Amino acid sequence: MSQVTGGVVLLSLRLVSVGSLTLSSTPTATSHFLRPNSRTYSVRAMASHIVGYPRMGPKRELKFALEAFWDNKSSAEELQKVAANLRSSIWKQMADAGIKYIPSNTFSYYDQVLDTTAMLGAVPERYGWNGGEIGFDIYFSMARGNATVPAMEMTKWFDTNYHYIVPELGPEVKFSYASHKAVDEYKEAKSSGIDTVPVLVGPVSYLLLSKPAKGVEKSFPLLSLIDKILPVYKEVVSELKAAGASWIQFDEPKLVMDLRAHELQAFSHAYSELEASLSGLNVLVETYFADVTPEAYKTLTSLKGVTGFGFDLIRGTKTLDLIKSGFPSGKFLFAGVVDGRNIWANDLSCSVGVLHDLEGIVGKDKVVVSTSCSLLHTAVDLANEPKLDKDLKSWLAFAAQKVVEVNALAKALAGNRDEAFFSANALAHASRKSSPRVTNEAVKKAAAALKGSDHRRATNVSERLDAQQKKLNLPILPTTTIGSFPQTMDLRRVRREYKAKKISEDDYVKAIKEEISKVVKLQEELDIDVLVHGEPERNDMVEYFGEQLSGFAFSANGWVQSYGSRCVKPPIIYGDVSRPKAMTVFWSTTAQSMTKRPMKGMLTGPVTILNWSFVRNDQPRHETCYQIALAIKDEVEDLERSGITVIQIDEAALREGLPLRKSEHAFYLDWAVHSFRITNCGIKDTTQIHTHMCYSNFNDIILSIIDMDADVITIENSRSDEKLLSVFREGVKYGAGIGPGVYDIHSPRIPSTEEIADRIKKMLAVLESNILWVNPDCGLKTRKYSEVKPALNNMVTAAKLLRKEFASAK
Repeated sequence: MSQVTGGVVLLSLRLVSVGSLTLSSTPTATSHFLRPNSRTYSVRAMASHIVGYPRMGPKRELKFALEAFWDNKSSAEELQKVAANLRSSIWKQMADAGIKYIPSNTFSYYDQVLDTTAMLGAVPERYGWNGGEIGFDIYFSMARGNATVPAMEMTKWFDTNYHYIVPELGPEVKFSYASHKAVDEYKEAKSSGIDTVPVLVGPVSYLLLSKPAKGVEKSFPLLSLIDKILPVYKEVVSELKAAGASWIQFDEPKLVMDLRAHELQAFSHAYSELEASLSGLNVLVETYFADVTPEAYKTLTSLKGVTGFGFDLIRGTKTLDLIKSGFPSGKFLFAGVVDGRNIWANDLSCSVGVLHDLEGIVGKDKVVVSTSCSLLHTAVDLANEPKLDKDLKSWLAFAAQKVVEVNALAKALAGNRDEAFFSANALAHASRKSSPRVTNEAVKKAAAALKGSDHRRATNVSERLDAQQKKLNLPILPTTTIGSFPQTMDLRRVRREYKAKKISEDDYVKAIKEEISKVVKLQEELDIDVLVHGEPERNDMVEYFGEQLSGFAFSANGWVQSYGSRCVKPPIIYGDVSRPKAMTVFWSTTAQSMTKRPMKGMLTGPVTILNWSFVRNDQPRHETCYQIALAIKDEVEDLERSGITVIQIDEAALREGLPLRKSEHAFYLDWAVHSFRITNCGIKDTTQIHTHMCYSNFNDIILSIIDMDADVITIENSRSDEKLLSVFREGVKYGAGIGPGVYDIHSPRIPSTEEIADRIKKMLAVLESNILWVNPDCGLKTRKYSEVKPALNNMVTAAKLLRKEFASAK
């Protein structure tokens, strides 16, 4: 119910407590389902569907259970119990909210693509798997590596901040049904009285998301394996049918990419081969993250044995035109009108209008209200956010609230519209649109003034590097790290206590200074050339800056999974962005005062802040990015004035924001690269600008990376089998400093000196020694000092060995 008082809308939502989770809800209708006490509740069924749901838990329960297990502080049984409780709570929560098509098998201990690799028995030989059901030992070795072998490659999941484990395939892989997780979880839900829709990564997308294994020709056609994996899919489908499943969902997100004719043909072939096995089942093929092309739409809607098709109608608005031009008779349309990738409340009236239009095309009983993609990419529940103010909270919807929105839209479509709920929603949208906290005219004016300049530094990079070397006097193959050092429990406790006002500011500053001093001394002992202060004052590389910028808000529990147990808490950009005061100068100058070696000032770049935040959806993203760039520019210039001569502006997520369709690449790269250049266009030649980029495929955007005009770039390389280096082998000339990562920090494994030296030699085969830097892949925040010290020692020793070889050769 809602109350309207003096123009302010207070939306009162009933709290439905289910297990360990709490869901904000309104009285809802749901299909027949059995609760654990076996009583039957018969109410009206609504056509509603959720693509997937966050798996970490509202308070990151799975994260802590995983890390306890990895640290040998808990048993496999204890981890499985936490997981089972989370799954049960999620299913019951959706059932209580009235969702008809509830997904199962979207839960994962690490990643859904890795789950599929396990299902198919596609375990690389180095992990020593000898058949049988794949257990935690093999599963987590593939994800994280172990003492003797490295992990599988990890890369971005399309254009999100989620990461998946890349399958390694080749002609010799023997596929077999080796993980019964999908069937087990369906049965688990059914035993509690809830009939779910089991979700599988589709066979064609799985292959297209894979890579040739080490030793396999890079040109190996992965799709040639389709007939080898389909028998396993048929076994899974057969078991699901036998267990009583009536629907099955295949996620085929690769259909939104630019696909060639033979790739589209692979979809037709695969589902034709599966048709007999799928007989008797309702089959949903789900797409998300972008429009489908006309060719892909034609292929998809012609697939044999398929009952329904799911589309992202938030990021794929052009797909609406394709649906209007023709939709197969008698099929279901799963309409993704509730945004699965942002946290803004749905415009319910607008969505109902779209849904009614779709009903007129596909039929009244054939439209199913759905999320645009899995809710994995959004925060869990606003009920856990007591500190967000009422106005802002009324503008938002986390995963639990999106479940309610989906059901409210389904009810409205069925003629049972909740007028109070819709009225409150409309007033919240009006409140946001007119709020003075959203708009800052001075910021808008400054951003508008950026037009007409490309904001390049006055001299070219080679001249700048010469000027910087005269000032810094670095050795050949200079060593550095990426920024963060291990965040110990004591350090986290200090920050937590300061935030809770349990310790004074003086005590907090003293503790952080002591941590910085420890990190500086360690780096000097290791003989690292360009130092970092370790970022002990920072909780997160984006949140830390957002907390000091206007136009940002922060959740207490708005965690989103990035990979494995790693979660991030994206800031919420709700208004125009500016920098009220310096953000990092105090800590950077404090650290520089502790050493004579160069100390990097550490900043997060505007594109990464944008891409790792929940961004306002009421203006184009590039306009918000330019505002952030101006704020970072002020910080860069303050650092330089304070005597910091090396400044790193991380753009870890620049590649991640690249649109999925090639036709949209140029526009994005133009404003993204321009935003980076804005941050440092006015500084001296002697100030060295570094940037850093994380896990991504960079080869297709290397020219844009060069156009960023940074003096030094450090970039992920080790976990992807040095594929970054291939672009230089192919003749791309790079004149700035570059540090391809020499070891993978996302694994606890400690590389040997010889291994690192070998990696550096591979780099020297394609890069000049006078531009090559030696550094890890990424920041060290998630590692332990017992891992960091020997790994960095081996890294520095390897660089020194090669310097000696150079000296001897001369």
